[in-house]
Amino acid sequence: MDGLQHVLDTFFDLPLIFGTLPTLLREGLLNTLFLTVLASAIGLVVGIFLAGGLMSRRAVLRYPCRWYVDILRGLPHILSIYLIGQGLPLAGLNVFGSWTYGYAALAIGLMEGAYMAEIFRSGFQSVERGIVEAARSLGLSRSRTMRLIIVPIGFRRVLPALTGQLILVIKSTALVYLLGLATGQREMFAIAQDTSSNNASLSPLVAAGLFYLVITIPLTYAVNAWDRRMREGRPVSALPSVEAAA
Repeated sequence: MDGLQHVLDTFFDLPLIFGTLPTLLREGLLNTLFLTVLASAIGLVVGIFLAGGLMSRRAVLRYPCRWYVDILRGLPHILSIYLIGQGLPLAGLNVFGSWTYGYAALAIGLMEGAYMAEIFRSGFQSVERGIVEAARSLGLSRSRTMRLIIVPIGFRRVLPALTGQLILVIKSTALVYLLGLATGQREMFAIAQDTSSNNASLSPLVAAGLFYLVITIPLTYAVNAWDRRMREGRPVSALPSVEAAA
């Protein structure tokens, strides 16, 4: 019985869990969502530009983009967080001043941009050659075809995959505590980690884990349902878009 009680006190100390919930809701959840949105926006911009470079016919553009994607996808997230989030200020590149969120969002966004680049590339390259040839036959240049036809169709096709990547961004925000966060800036994991250290119990981390699950599990099912619906639906018709673009 003593062993069972020790396990319960370590992982399921209900008074400690309920005592942590207000701070997790008021501070941690809002900061986690803010970081997620900011990092996702950076990742989307980086991913789209990298995808264009990966598909470029010019080796001077294609190879650097390929190296970037391979390196950022190959490094552990925790190492990238350290190198970018702490490395820039240490190197004197104080692009965000003392704003820790800026460095954290940049680090996560640059990492996720490498993954999103491959998602965008696969989506853009999935557009049927007949659609592209129809656009070109109507007088659209290669750049206008890319901007008006390929990007809109490809973007729509990869929306489920991008939403799935958003779930990974949410989980990646837990690594931001490595950069050091002041009170009021902490996301959910940092709050749970601090409370666990102060009380010698992992119950606050369990509470934070439940919050992550409440966010990510419904999103996971929504992404799966969305992806299934798009796969079973009718193919995208691009002819009206082509005619409008012309």
